[in-house]
Amino acid sequence: MKSPAYGSMWIAVLWTCGFVSPSAAIEVQPAQAQVQRSLDRGKEAAVQRQAPETFYTRFGSGDGLHPGGFLVTKLGGLSVLATHMALRGLEPSAADIAQVTEAPTMLVSTVILGDSPSFAVNSYILLDQERRVVKPATVRVDGQASRSSAWPKSPKFLAKVVATFRYADFDPSALTTITVFPGTGGEVHFSLNFAEID
Repeated sequence: MKSPAYGSMWIAVLWTCGFVSPSAAIEVQPAQAQVQRSLDRGKEAAVQRQAPETFYTRFGSGDGLHPGGFLVTKLGGLSVLATHMALRGLEPSAADIAQVTEAPTMLVSTVILGDSPSFAVNSYILLDQERRVVKPATVRVDGQASRSSAWPKSPKFLAKVVATFRYADFDPSALTTITVFPGTGGEVHFSLNFAEID
């Protein structure tokens, strides 16, 4: 029997903690101007004492009682890098920048909830893009879940399911559903429009 904590479908609408332009999409090969704009954006965030995580693209809930998560694109990753470095009074090196812009995969990190400490073991995650299923390059899960803020009530535990997806495998501008399959059963869904993310 599926736990009520995650047995029913959770549909979450994308919300973004960054800057979105009308013609944006996840950028697979950023142009130099885009790279510089992202770096400048990160430096400005550091001046404003904003956290690097400001540039994560977040979805779902962040309240610790419902599923949620974030993804990090190349342009977002550059802003994160620049913010981290600027907060320490440093500038990203050419090698640092290249490591982000040439990365073959995009990180997707999710938080799911359940009622046993090991509920996330053997969990899996997929992208569904208009009936095309994209498998991850890697998946990592918390073997031991943490207590949720609802403890001792349900849902008692929360755990991370983190995956990387090859840019070559997915459409960077498609309507996308991120689906997490907890190891103990059920499904968790997050609906995003990659065309609205840069």
